[in-house]
Parts: sequence; structure tokens; C-alpha cells
Amino acid sequence: MDSVSQIALGAAVGVAVMGRRTPFGRAALWGAVLGTLPDLDALIDHGDAVRNMVLHRAQTHAPFYLVLVAPLIAALIAFVHDEARLFRRWWLAVTLVLVTHPLLDVMTIYGTQLGLPFTNHPYGVGSIFIIDPLYTLPPILGVIAALRLQDDRGLRWNLAGIALSCAYLAWGVLWQQQVRETAARQLRAEGVPVERILATPTPFNSLLWRIVAVTPDAYFEGFRSIFDGDAPIGFTRHERRPDLYEALKDHEPVARIAAFSHGFFAMQEREGKVLISDLRMGQAPYFFFTFAVARRDTDDTLHALPPEPQRWRPPTGEGVAWLGRRIFDPKLPAPGSR
Repeated sequence: MDSVSQIALGAAVGVAVMGRRTPFGRAALWGAVLGTLPDLDALIDHGDAVRNMVLHRAQTHAPFYLVLVAPLIAALIAFVHDEARLFRRWWLAVTLVLVTHPLLDVMTIYGTQLGLPFTNHPYGVGSIFIIDPLYTLPPILGVIAALRLQDDRGLRWNLAGIALSCAYLAWGVLWQQQVRETAARQLRAEGVPVERILATPTPFNSLLWRIVAVTPDAYFEGFRSIFDGDAPIGFTRHERRPDLYEALKDHEPVARIAAFSHGFFAMQEREGKVLISDLRMGQAPYFFFTFAVARRDTDDTLHALPPEPQRWRPPTGEGVAWLGRRIFDPKLPAPGSR
């Protein structure tokens, strides 16, 4: 999730665990700081753009390591504030703040390596967009209420904020499953040989969902709103270029993206370069993670290259306007289908 959401969740958890044992502001401040601490791994340069992508949310997001470091941080906090008697409580608070960070991250589609050091599998539920104000607002309001009231009523408001945000996560999981099952049923009826399928919310909301279905040689992209009723999903077919993947599958950046995306990737040629895109984030023809990984030489052979990020972004105003209209209009075509 975005930093604001992690700060809000960390502050709310800090206040909830510490209660009135320490000043509310102190608990909120430490919770906010520690709530965003795991994301400092984004500052580490792993050598190239693809490694930086797939190794984000790794060791600093693994509960195993976070639990180990928690008592050291708690001891430091207790020492700084002369609260040795509260060490165990700070230990619990720090542990929960740190661990809830990756647990929230795993609800997004971006891979989080929760199982390190035992497995580097990137887990991602994909039931909430990385920035969603409806998730973030309740814990913010709960913390504000706690800081203003400074009593048990404030603590109850804070707990209510946490509960509402958790309920919103549950809402997302339920709708994700319904949208995915509806899409899979339609594609089966149409005879599409789907290998894997995902449903993930479009930016900033959980009302409109994007569906990606992968076949051996193509991917199908469609959108479904919770207001679409019985309207069929309008899927658009796009090439995946498996020939390019076969030629470059042993090139490390290509292999890393293929594994990290759980097979939700596509390749294409553009302006003499071979590109690979993670299909889970963005929408056709714009994807947040697209890399040039090879070029085609004059003798028609492919020459592998170090990965180079491609900075293509959709027109922001047009995209937001389309999202707003599509939520209520199942017949509105997706930008990539035009």
C-alpha cells in the first residue's frame, strides 16, 4: 500500500496497543514511523531496474525478520522515553505495527515475499488497489479522534477505524472472487483456453474491476463494475508474443518478470526493441512495469540487453474520467480497445 495508508495503520495500531499507558501522541508517532519503516528497502539499488522491482518487499517485509528486530526497537523506545516498565507493551506494539505492514501490502497485487527466509515466493491477493482512500480514511479519522479526545472514547474511535478498514479489505476479497468467477464462467462459455485469470480493482476504488485472462498466445482484458448486473464483460484480445519469450526466456530479466508476475506477462516489439510487461499493474496499452530487454539486429537476430524501464503513462485526466464513467456504463469501451 501507499505510505499514507501504512502511516495511518501504524499510528492506529500503536495507539490501540499502548492505550493510555503512554501519551497518545507518542504511541501514534512511533506507530507512524515504524509503519512505513519496511518500505525503506525501496532505496536499495540491487543492480538493475528489474531486480529493484522484484526484490522490493523482500527481507524488510518478511514477518520472520520483523519479529526478530522488534524487541530491539522496543528496547530503544523504552529507553528513550524512560519507560522500561512498559518494555513488553512496546514490544507487542512494535511487533504488530511492523507485521501489519506486509500483511496489508500482500492484499495488493504487487508481490510481497512474506515467507522469507524459507521461500521467496511473491504473494499478492490483489483485492485492493495500492492507493484507496476508502481504506485509508477510517484509521486516519480514528487516530485524529484519539489524539483530540485523549480518553477511552478516543480509543474506541481508533478501534472503530481499524475495524472499518479491515471490513473494507474483506469487502474487496468477496467482490474479487465474485468478479473472477463471473469472468471465468463467461470465458469458458466462449471457448477461450484460459490458463490463468486475475481480477483486481482499478485505481482508487473497489467498484470497477479489471480482469486479465492469459492464454498460451494472448491475453484478454476486460472490466466489470459492481453495477453491471447481467451485462456481459467486453473482453479485448492482445498478443503475448510467445515466440519472443521462447527466444529470451533464459535472459535473467525476462525470467525474473515471468516468475514474479506468476505468468501474467506479455512481450512485444516496438521501435526495434523487445519489451516485456507485467500485466497485473496498469491496463493496455500502458503498464507500470515495462522493460526493454533486447533489440533485433539487422540480421534479424535478437540481442539481449540490460533491462531499461519504459516510461509510458496514460493521460491522467482522460484515464480518471474514463474510470468514473465506466463504473456506471457497461457499454463504455476501454481505452485500449479503441
